Amino acid sequence: METKTNWLEYDAEEMVAADKDCVWHHLKPHKCFETQEQMIIVEGNGLNVTDIRGKEYLDATSGGVWSVMVGYGRDSIAEAVCDQLKKMPYFAGVFGNVPAIKFAQKLVEKLPRMDKVFFSNSGSEANEKAFKMVRQASRINPDRKGKYKIMYRDRDYHGTTIGAMSATGQAQRKHDFGPFVEGFVEFPHCACYRCPYDKTYGDCDIECARKVEDIILKEGPETIGGLIVEPITAGGGVLKPVKEYYPILQEICKKYDIWLIMDEVVCGFGRTGKFWGHEHFDVDPDIVTMAKGLASSYEALSATVVKQKVYDVFLNDPTDPDTRLNYFRDISTYGGCTAPMAAALESTRIIEDENLVENSRVIGEYLMEKLNGLTKYDCVGEIRGQGLFAGIEFVNNRETKEAITEGQMATLMGNVVGNGVIVGRTNSSFHGLNNIMNFAPCLIITKEQVDTIVGAVSNAIEKTFK
Repeated sequence: METKTNWLEYDAEEMVAADKDCVWHHLKPHKCFETQEQMIIVEGNGLNVTDIRGKEYLDATSGGVWSVMVGYGRDSIAEAVCDQLKKMPYFAGVFGNVPAIKFAQKLVEKLPRMDKVFFSNSGSEANEKAFKMVRQASRINPDRKGKYKIMYRDRDYHGTTIGAMSATGQAQRKHDFGPFVEGFVEFPHCACYRCPYDKTYGDCDIECARKVEDIILKEGPETIGGLIVEPITAGGGVLKPVKEYYPILQEICKKYDIWLIMDEVVCGFGRTGKFWGHEHFDVDPDIVTMAKGLASSYEALSATVVKQKVYDVFLNDPTDPDTRLNYFRDISTYGGCTAPMAAALESTRIIEDENLVENSRVIGEYLMEKLNGLTKYDCVGEIRGQGLFAGIEFVNNRETKEAITEGQMATLMGNVVGNGVIVGRTNSSFHGLNNIMNFAPCLIITKEQVDTIVGAVSNAIEKTFK
């Protein structure tokens, strides 16, 4: 008989000590944990999480990085994963498996203008696949010869690998990790609050979009193959473009035969009050990348979804010695795991059956209404967002828009946690502008929970800036 160990058992003091001794955490300066204890989350239910000391928090971040879409404690997802693991846990993605086929069908149903799905493991990797498609196409397709460069937007984030960081417009994220990959070209951000051209919306010509064509002409249109954007800039400050922005950008991409890549890693699966973030705009991308919300982070999964015209570039004759290598020669080991697909199918069913995209829209409007009430405080520079995705930019001077300091931001965040609520922030992303608090709660949130979150922030503001 197979021996079964209860891996859920633990001793709190032993875990606290082992965390300090053995674990290297993400995005944390660890010197401080020589003298203080790291928060260890041990349980979740709905929007609430409990730490190893038994303290409960309302999580306004969907797991810290905006990805637990349907909330914690969904037995049906765990059961779907368990059933699939018992039947068939894994076989490499060079072969097919039933849950992958079913979920690919679901994604194409949700993206009716897209045609083919390539699975991998993380948002960074999903974007890497898109970049590799652009690069390989520039070598093998006569109409795309030499079009290897990829444009990206200042303040957007596309991942943590060297390739994805090469396409990331956040200076502190990239600091010390270079040299980066050649052939990535930056263009200006679209934040009206800090307009790169010192213009005001309504009295501008949407220069932030039109400047892209100037950069293309400078680089050489024959060298540009792809352009990647987040529909709404996420970690860069929750920046929603104006309605004219994407039609201009898409017109430019079509003019120069540039594949438009929409990074839906954060915005997809209902976060913004529509199933996809780009549905808020008049835009039709050639490639859509996604992760985070695919399986509500109950399992690791990402996908790169493309139009037929992109897929067709890689259709080759394997018997022709000149073109036999012209298929998309890429693999992700864990892209063959079946459990993430099962989790994704069940998570998406929950989103649909419980009408959570509509809840994101309705409660998102209520969240924005309540957050706008915080403009009574002088330290609040701007409130912005869409659906259950919002940000507050904090300033020390509303007239000059001088950002609050890193120290002030750390104190403010600590005071929110002290009120039993976990919110997010821009973290080591920009020089002098890590001053945005963000909110991305699970899609099941209620108005009462919004009130709790905003109340905690209000109390923290008063305590921090008294």
